[in-house]
Amino acid sequence: MVKIYGFESCGWCAKCKAYLQSKGVEYEFHDIELNPEDAEACEKLTGDTAVPVITADDKNYVLGFDKAKIDELLGL
Repeated sequence: MVKIYGFESCGWCAKCKAYLQSKGVEYEFHDIELNPEDAEACEKLTGDTAVPVITADDKNYVLGFDKAKIDELLGL
């Protein structure tokens, strides 16, 4: 399952969600502002709480909105 860590008022997070939707990719959105467990999982994955973070395997991730890296990570 593809996950996006971010928060609702994040413009780059919105771009990531729209991009994945345009590619037909299902994802879960994890709001690090509303859920301390999501913030902890994001920090454990990346070592930081910078967002957006996109992951498909909870190991490899893309930080930020980089279409080429997202496509590579997800095999699009």
